[in-house]
Amino acid sequence: MGQIASIQTQHTNTTYKIDDGTGLIEVKQWTDTDAADDPSHPSNVKKAEFTEGKYMRVAGKLKDFNGKRHVGSHLIRVVEDYNEVSYHLLECAVVHLYFTRGRPGGAASKQDGGDGMFVDNDNGRNEGFQGKRNDLSRLKGTAKKVFNLLEQTPQGNEGLHVSVIAQKLGIGSAEVFKAGDDLLGEGLIYTTVDDETWAVLE
Repeated sequence: MGQIASIQTQHTNTTYKIDDGTGLIEVKQWTDTDAADDPSHPSNVKKAEFTEGKYMRVAGKLKDFNGKRHVGSHLIRVVEDYNEVSYHLLECAVVHLYFTRGRPGGAASKQDGGDGMFVDNDNGRNEGFQGKRNDLSRLKGTAKKVFNLLEQTPQGNEGLHVSVIAQKLGIGSAEVFKAGDDLLGEGLIYTTVDDETWAVLE
């Protein structure tokens, strides 16, 4: 989560420099070459929403290139509710306090044998992205089925195409697309080689 400080557009990617209040980092969004020259393509319409000064939420992987870190984005969207920004700032404070003072009422994570920021030895993973993934109760039935299929089906780095998902689940492609929109919106899956091929965001 961060405010867009600058935008640099190239033929192969768009680089957003964002500031979340703790520092600046670059976020790279790779360009769909098939849609690069079509301003009406959904990916280009969505890209037009990002302007300097707006806030964006990013899901992706931290990468290193020539000693410089950036985020390779799988999902980015404009933040429309400022409460998300307030929540992020509170979350940053919680993370800082966790690593400097340990869990409330307990020893620091290094002393209690915890192996991650939101890992609790008594209750298991109970917060953060893993907790979000485990709580699929807010998703509709089809979205749960699509997510479970993507998570359990052996696949390469490319993921599964919508037509394959529809065939395996025995439902129409339109229903799969609707479920995919829900999962993409929740940041649980991401598009790979094209907008119709998905994989689980780990």
